[in-house]
Amino acid sequence: MKIRFTKMQGCGNDYVYINGFTEKVPQEKKPEFVRFASDRHFGIGGDGVIFINPSDEADFEMEMYNADGTRAEMCGNGIRCVAKYVHDKGLTDQTQFSIVSGGKVKYMDLTVENGITKAIRVDMGEPILTAAEVPVVSKNEQSVDEEIVVDNEKYRMTCVSMGNPNCVIHLDEISKEKAMELGPYVENASYFPNRINMQLCKVMDRGHIRVEIYERGAGYTYASGTGACAAASAAHKLGLVGNRVQVHMQGGDLLVEFAEDDRVFMTGPVVYIGSITLAENFLA
Repeated sequence: MKIRFTKMQGCGNDYVYINGFTEKVPQEKKPEFVRFASDRHFGIGGDGVIFINPSDEADFEMEMYNADGTRAEMCGNGIRCVAKYVHDKGLTDQTQFSIVSGGKVKYMDLTVENGITKAIRVDMGEPILTAAEVPVVSKNEQSVDEEIVVDNEKYRMTCVSMGNPNCVIHLDEISKEKAMELGPYVENASYFPNRINMQLCKVMDRGHIRVEIYERGAGYTYASGTGACAAASAAHKLGLVGNRVQVHMQGGDLLVEFAEDDRVFMTGPVVYIGSITLAENFLA
């Protein structure tokens, strides 16, 4: 059994994309397949696998898996890549359409030049701050600027759901090393019943933040669209930034904007890496 796939990345957040209209992986085999495909030494390599499927709820469905084979609700960079794929591969000729992921519908607005998608603006909806909906165990209705203890050190966290759970920790200085130090603990801490994505955030000024990311089920990543939106939303909630924020990550930059109704819009590029047919695999 041969599987055709496409490798794409958004700000260095790379996934294996499979066209679920034409390629069929048995549902019970998907976690095992995802772990194999995501392996950077024995497989293709990526932060996970995303299946692009038909949908009754939206124009398309994004079925997303982390590199460890677990399901994930949402990925901002991933959904932009799906938008580019379905347009540039001819699954739609529209530049405005919807994609559902984890039961949440998001709306795409594509910038196209000579038939090629150059950038995608995504309506990410309103950030969810209610602790029970993130979810995070908290004595407060919202976990905003709340204390978290990591290895006997106290930090301040703000927890946000952008369709997936995120814990944003503001620090004066951030680094990959600090993200890798705190990330494994925060991801699995008892505060977070469904585990959580972590962003370390440094506010540079009212229009710019820097973010280092440790993702649930994937580890340290160069970028995250939902992570960028969560970090910007946390800073916005705390009054540290304005309504238009450039989010700088290891893999590149995203623009996050806040509308008057609190909806979050994310704009950024995506890049094709290549398309390959997997000639031999354990699904045969």
